[in-house]
Order: sequence, then C-alpha cells, then structure tokens
Amino acid sequence: MVAEGGEEEEKIKIGVCVMEKKVKCGFELLSAPMGQILERLQAFGEFEVIHFGDKVILEDPIENWPICDCLIAFYSSGYPLEKAEAYATLRKPFLVNELEPQHLLHDRRKVYERLEMFGIPVPRYALVNREFPYQELDYFIEEEDFVEVHGSRFWKPFVEKPVDGDDHSIMIYYPSSAGGGMKELFRKVGNRSSEFHPEVRRVRREGSYIYEEFMPTGGTDVKVYTVGPEYAHAEARKSPVVDGVVMRNTDGKEVRYPVLLTPNEKQMARDVCIAFSQAVCGFDLLRCEGRSYVCDVNGWSFVKNSYKYYDDAACVLRKLLLDAKAPHLSSAIPPTLPWKVNEPVQPSEGLTRQGSGIIGTFGQSEELRCVIAIIRHGDRTPKQKVKLKVTEEKLLNLMLKYNGGRPRSETKLKSAVQLQDLLDATRILVPRTRPGRESDSEAEDFEHAEKLRQVKAVLEEGGHFSGIYRKVQLKPLKWIKVPKSNGEGEEERPVEALMVLKYGGVLTHAGRKQAEELGRYFRNNMYPGEGTGLLRLHSTYRHDLKIYSSDEGRVQMSAAAFAKGLLDLEGQLTPILVSLVSKDSSMLDGLDNASIEMEEAKARLNEIITSVSKIVNSNGSSECPWMTDGAGLPSNASELLPNLVKLTKKVTEQVRLLAMDEDEELTETSSYDVIPPYDQAKALGKTNIDIDRIAAGLPCGSEGFLLMYARWKKLERDLYNERKERFDITQIPDIYDSCKYDLLHNAHLNLEGLDGLFKVAQLLADGVIPNEYGINPKQKLKIGSKIARRLLGKILIDLRNTLEEAISVAELKCNQDQQSASKKNDKEDTDYQSKLFIKNEDMRRTSTPSEISMDQDDDDDKETKYRLDPKYANVKTPDRHVRTRLYFTSESHIHSLMNVLRYCNLDESLQGEDSLVCHSALERLYKTKELDYMSNIVLRMFENTEVALEDPKRFRIEMTFSRGADLSPLEKKDSEAISLHQEHTLPIMGPERLQEVGSYLTLEKMEMMFRPFAMPAEDFPPPSTPAGFSGYFSKSAAVLERLVNLWPFHKHDKHASANGK
Repeated sequence: MVAEGGEEEEKIKIGVCVMEKKVKCGFELLSAPMGQILERLQAFGEFEVIHFGDKVILEDPIENWPICDCLIAFYSSGYPLEKAEAYATLRKPFLVNELEPQHLLHDRRKVYERLEMFGIPVPRYALVNREFPYQELDYFIEEEDFVEVHGSRFWKPFVEKPVDGDDHSIMIYYPSSAGGGMKELFRKVGNRSSEFHPEVRRVRREGSYIYEEFMPTGGTDVKVYTVGPEYAHAEARKSPVVDGVVMRNTDGKEVRYPVLLTPNEKQMARDVCIAFSQAVCGFDLLRCEGRSYVCDVNGWSFVKNSYKYYDDAACVLRKLLLDAKAPHLSSAIPPTLPWKVNEPVQPSEGLTRQGSGIIGTFGQSEELRCVIAIIRHGDRTPKQKVKLKVTEEKLLNLMLKYNGGRPRSETKLKSAVQLQDLLDATRILVPRTRPGRESDSEAEDFEHAEKLRQVKAVLEEGGHFSGIYRKVQLKPLKWIKVPKSNGEGEEERPVEALMVLKYGGVLTHAGRKQAEELGRYFRNNMYPGEGTGLLRLHSTYRHDLKIYSSDEGRVQMSAAAFAKGLLDLEGQLTPILVSLVSKDSSMLDGLDNASIEMEEAKARLNEIITSVSKIVNSNGSSECPWMTDGAGLPSNASELLPNLVKLTKKVTEQVRLLAMDEDEELTETSSYDVIPPYDQAKALGKTNIDIDRIAAGLPCGSEGFLLMYARWKKLERDLYNERKERFDITQIPDIYDSCKYDLLHNAHLNLEGLDGLFKVAQLLADGVIPNEYGINPKQKLKIGSKIARRLLGKILIDLRNTLEEAISVAELKCNQDQQSASKKNDKEDTDYQSKLFIKNEDMRRTSTPSEISMDQDDDDDKETKYRLDPKYANVKTPDRHVRTRLYFTSESHIHSLMNVLRYCNLDESLQGEDSLVCHSALERLYKTKELDYMSNIVLRMFENTEVALEDPKRFRIEMTFSRGADLSPLEKKDSEAISLHQEHTLPIMGPERLQEVGSYLTLEKMEMMFRPFAMPAEDFPPPSTPAGFSGYFSKSAAVLERLVNLWPFHKHDKHASANGK
C-alpha cells in the first residue's frame, strides 16, 4: 500500500486469535473457508494477517501476544475465552465479533432470551430446570402424548434440547397416532446425523431441557451466514429429522444449495447479528406455514465450498475493517478483484432433457412444470367392526371415566392408556372357559360372550396400542335415575351402551413395499429432463413438493412409504410421515356429501341383481356399453348369490376348526396371558413377511385364528339372512376383500374352496363396486363431483398456481434479457456493489406476485418456499421450478375423480363438448373393473416455451391412470405366481393413456371441463396470516380482489400486454 508522498503506508494488522483447527495454515490454507477469505483480504494489499497459533493462545501471557489493529477471535472447544477478553481490554483492537456475548451461546436458555429481547421469532418453548439429575418437579407433567410445563402443553411431536449449547444430543418424540418412538439428532458421524428409536416413549430426566414445538418444515433446514448486519447468505440442506442420512455429493461433501431469503428473513439476519454483536455469525432458520423462526445461533461460521461467497465475504469484511481503522481509505470495490486470475474454475453441470419415459417423447421446447397424482393406499388387512350392547358396570364406569361423567355423552377410546383400561376390564368379564350351548335361550348370552372374547383378542393383538390401528366407541342407550352419592336429589346413570370396535385396515408389509416401489417408479419416470432426475431437482430446492393424506393410518403410512421411495430416503416411516405428510381429511376423507345418492344407487343395484330379468336402460349401446344402468354386472348375478353363500360357509367352517384348536391352547393357560406380541409399529418398518409365523402355520401379520374366524363368521352372517331369506349385496365387496387378502397372505393355510369363492366374489364385486358410486354415468358424475368437489378445486388451484409461477419466470427472463442488452455500458463496480449488499432483491420482487397471490388460495402462503439463489447456484436453469402435489386417499376418491374425468361432458353446462377421456380409454376403463391398491391418476402439465405466453397451447395437460396392483399373475400358477405367493405381494400396473396419441389437451380446456364440479377458489377457507408476520405475506385488498376474479378463470390478457412491453 503506497501513500500519496510515495512512502509505503503501514498495513492494517489483522490478528487471527483462534484455535489452529479452525484455520489451516500453509499448504492446506486453500481448503478452509477461513483461509480462502483471509487470502483474498491480503490480495487487496491493505492488510497483514498475523496467526497467533495454539501455543501462543494457550501458553503465553497476553502481554506477549502479537499486537494488532483488528482481532478475529471466537470460542471453540478448549479455547480460553476469558484470556482473549483480557487481551482485548489490554490492547483495544477492533473486534470483528465481540467476545463477551459469546458466553451466551453456550446456554440455549440465554440464546432464546436474547432472541426474544430483540423481537426475533423463536418456536414456542418452555424450560425445565433441574438442580440435580432426576429431580422431581411440581410444574412438569408427562403423559403418553404430551408434556406440560408450568401449564403450557406440548403435544407430540415435540423437540427436547439440553440447555447446554455444546451438547448436540437433541431428541424428537413422536405421537402414538404416528407409531410413537423418538429420534435422536446429533453432530454428523460419517453419513448419519440422527437415529430413530421406536421403543423410546419417555423423555429424559437427567438434566435441564428446553421443550419446544416441532416445526414441520417439509424436510428442509436453512442455515444463514451473516457477514456484518447488511449481508446474509442462506443455504438449505436435507433436515436430519427425516431419515438421518446425510446427503453427499461425489466428493463426499454434504449437499447444500443456496436459497433466497425473504425481506423479513433478511431483517431477522440483521437483528441476530446485532443482538449477539457477532458480525460473522451463523444461525438456523425453520420455515413453517409461512413463518420463519430462529431455533439456534452458532456464532462464527463460514460457508463451505462456495467461491462466490468467499469473494463476497472478503469484500464485506474489507469494508468493515477499513471503516473501523482507516476510514480515509476508499472501500470501493475495484473493477477487477485482485485474486480473480487465480480462481479455480468450477465444473459446470449441464441439464439435458430426455423423453418422458412413460409415453413417447415430447418436444425439445417443452418443460415439465407440474405433476399432480391422486393415489390409493397400498395393500391392507380387511377392515373390521364389532358391535355389541353392554350392560356390565365395569364398562359403563369406563365410559363415564373418559367422557367427563356425562351419562348421555358418547366416548371414543384411542390412546394406549384408554385401551389398556378397556382390556383390563374385558379380561375380567370374558369367561375363562367357553360354555357349551345347552339351549337356544342362551344363544344371546353365548353371542355376547363371543363378542367380548373378540374384543379382548383385538385389544391383545399387536403387543402395544396405537390409535392409528384401533378405536372403540361407547354410546349410551338407556338410563335410570339413582340417588346422588351425597343424598341430595337424583342423577342419571347409564345402564346400557353400544360398544363399537373398529380395527383392521392396517397397511401390510406388501402395502408398504408397493408404495415404496411406486415412489421409486415416479422418481425415475415422471421427471424428465433434469440429468440425474428427480433427486437433482429436489436437492436444488427447485422441486416444490407437498404430500397430502387422508386421516386413515393406512393412507398416511402409504404416503410416507411412497415419499421414502420418491426421495430415496432410509429408515423408519414415522419420522418421514411427521416431516413430509400433511393430513387433510376434509379433502381426502369421507362420503357424507354423497351418502343419500349412494344409498339410492345401492338400492337400485340390489333391484337389478335380485330381479330375474336384468333391467337395461335404453341409453346403452353396443358401442358404449358403459352407458347402461348397472353396466358391468354379470348377467347371471342372481344365480351367483346362492353359490357365494354356500362357498362362504365352507371357508368359514374350516377357519372355525382352526380357531377352536387355538382357543383350546389359550384356555389351558391363564386368562391373563396374551397372544405372543406382534408389534405392528415394527411390522410397519418391514417390507418382508414374518417367516417364523408362516412356518408355524399361523395367519400372516398379527391376526390370530380367533380373529380370522370372527372376520369370516360376520361375513357369513351378514351376507344372507336365513329367516328373512334376504341377501345383503353390500357385503359382496367385503367378501371379495377377505378372499383377496387370504389368497395373497394366507395361501399357506390351504383353505379348500377359497379359489372358487374368490372367482365368484370377483365376478360380483367387479360389477357391484363401480356401481356403488353411481348406477349410470350421470349418477356417477353427480356422486363423483360431490365426493371429490374439494379435491377437484384444489387440483385446479395447483394448475393455476403453476401457470402463474411459470408466467412470472418467463416475464422475468424477458425483462432480464432486455435489461442486460440496454445496460452493457453501465459501471460494473457500482452495479456489483449494489448487488452484493441487496442480494437478488430484484429477482425476489419480480417473482413475488405469483407467490403472494395465487399461492394464498391454496394455503400456499403456509407452504414453505425454497427459491434457489441463481447467483450462487451452479445450475443452468435456477428459476425453473417443478410443482409436485401428491394426494393419498381411499378407493372412493379414486373412483369419484375418475368418474368426473370421463363423464364431465355429460353435464348440461358442457353440452356438445367431447369427453376429456378418449373413446379407446373409455373402453379400457369399462373393462377395468377394479381400481386396486396403489391405483393412481396422474396429471402432468408441460410448458412449450416457444409458444407465445397468451397462446392456449403454451400449457398442455397429459393424463394417465394405473389400475394399481394386478391380480392376474396369481391366476397363472407359474413361477411368477409362486414367487409372488412367497413374497405376499402383487406387482403394480404401469400407467395407461387417457388421451389419444398426438392429442393436445390445453389447460384452458381442462379448467372449463372441471369448473362445474370443483369447489370454487373463494370457498376454500382463507389461510390465517400469523400475528406479527404481516407485510411480506399479508393480503392486500388488490390481492384479494385478484383472487376472487380468478374464478371463473379468465384469460390473462394482462400477460399478453406485459409480454409485449
């Protein structure tokens, strides 16, 4: 550095007083972020860097430490912070990071206190302070699914953190409804950053802990790195809470991608920097439901492996140091950075487009924008229900215990504690030995005892309780008046109640395997173009993924297993479920909206089946047989019914004999012994069958012979009422379901006649099941639109959001191209400096309208956005996003959606329009009687970037469906059938076209056809903007007006004008 008079001005001395492991010297300097930044600072020629070294720091008195103008000093393990403070007091250098506040970082309580003092949002939390290990505290309560601290309740999942900031053993406890268990997070060890312990349910008590709400972030953490209060760089990485496997690139480094911070988050970064007086500071950010929270502050941290960041950090630190020690010198950044000539060239990864991998290929100018899939759950055990009237005082008292003592209120028992209470009561009430039936007058008592025995067996099944598998309802039926215990007046007391036990319907090992396989198929085939496919797209946070599930346990677990296959995750399903799957029962559960129409359809169906001559509606034709009333029913349905009854009795009798043998073995032991435990939570973690149970000749899964017999006996009893000589055709699907399950999972029991029963049941079920959702196309359309109304509305919102975002990106690109052409001669240094400190603000602002407007409709302001920062990302198309929305549901919603898809043109408002589904696909669907486990409907939206923005052909929809699990291999009796029998699983059929080859379905046409049946956007409940988070995500009047105007969807003339600017 040369002064004006020609003399060399003394350089500013930067003292680096940190442990050597934090900054490598000599040859290895190039590999450490600290070394990279210091080397760049020295290249400016204004600074001299002095490394103190461990020996000086640890052994020498502070008076002998080198004298410097500026000091970089920060705590790490073994570092004498007080000694560094004494040196700073003695020499008074400019401190890049203040020393005294670094003591706060060792105590998580003080970190949260300081964050709150500065108004920085933190997760809701509570402190449990113990003076000695295992100290009992009056204010701390732990129950099965929550902890309570000073009256503040934290439901599972919640997070437990030690108060010691240097203790990285953080636990997450999961609710019993998701399978329970605990996940331990820790500092990366090899390829792992967490471990799941399914058996751990109780929290730790050996120390002091912070308890806080678990924030569902979609499986992504954000690390923010400040360099002074005006600069913040953010990177996203896979969260350790998902499966604990660290994602690494080919060089073995953890995969992280730079993301854009919102204006609100940038303010938070500034506040953190100032609150802790740490210019260089790293902290962890959680993005959840449209809000951001700081959950940890780390102190001094630099980004690894980002040359662009090293450049920025060196420039910012230079300005910081010059302003403090040499304000007379210019801190303007020179046009060419002095180290640029020696900068290593980073490898560039090209992104090649490929054909769709499913159906033909699509043009080079087409890009995938959106994947929407509606998927049925995987293979499950048969759904069961036991109903019995109870008068036993123990059971009536139990009902009162859990309904708050209200004699006329029903009670639902789901938790482990409640079900254990019920089991204890039932064990006492069930007779130890089965009484012989001496006369018909005892028939009712005998049946009651049998049902109680069944309840006991169901509750004992599985080795532990979980509400995801079983639930019991107790509804009072009769009451009497009794004197109050205090003698003052009378009160009501129930004397009879209806007990309803629902169980079964659990995802099997085969179901989990099917879901995972389908997830893998989607990963490899649904996402063309991104080089290494979906994982590359997802890891760069250009994949906007959201997974929804109904409330049913089997559906949730199918969604989690699918996510595991889709994203190549490892380990148990519970953490994946809690991290990635959102429940939406109003959209994906229930048939209530169409219950009247469905009852009408079933009554008409019963009429057709039981009538001697089949009634045919004149609408049908040989070309369109699906237009007939009751299409698909076998012509000899009425003759098949007696055969069905006979074969059902034959199978039931064989299972009864097996159950008697099992019961005799059980009654020889104490009534308090349970069937050998079979942990269903652990079973859910397996994709293979339990070989030991099969070898022992027991039924597959956790079902004993007693429950298997109860299942078949109920079907036999309900199918045909001998006294009234009446068939109940609604039992046909359940018989088919049981047959299919036992054929696949219990073939080793060699039940005679099961094959024959299956063939008859299948013939009838193939006709009955589709017709339960409407006896003809018009009724199917009416029922389908009622059941799937909300889902259809959500699909339209998804497509419209994608369109809005794609148009924003296209307009942004157009504007950027125009700007770059007109500003070629602008000053590069001032341009660089402004971009440096307001990083990508323009980019953010331009893309904001689509995020603030349409995304609000869909609760998308609650959906976390990870926008890739193009300035730091080594990706050719950083603005390109693919939106994936996955909806996991049950058979009813798949049938309903398919019926709207193929018959929507029959609505009066769409007269003259062709069906969305081509004629050949309508024929295939007519012949496809069953939409089996893992059946799915997929809509993919492509954008043709060579077509004008206002052209309807800019956006094309491709529709496919899969009928799911395929039963036909079992019928062949070949080597494949033997293998499938051994694995207890079935292959899933590939996707089939719903459109003609070469046809072009525009988004505009699909919106027009869906609109009459979909819930309008304005009817979706408005997402609540969290308090204190107005501004960036708040809804202005203009935005709300625009939202309302989007329904019905208008042509976006404004886009045409915007594009023509």
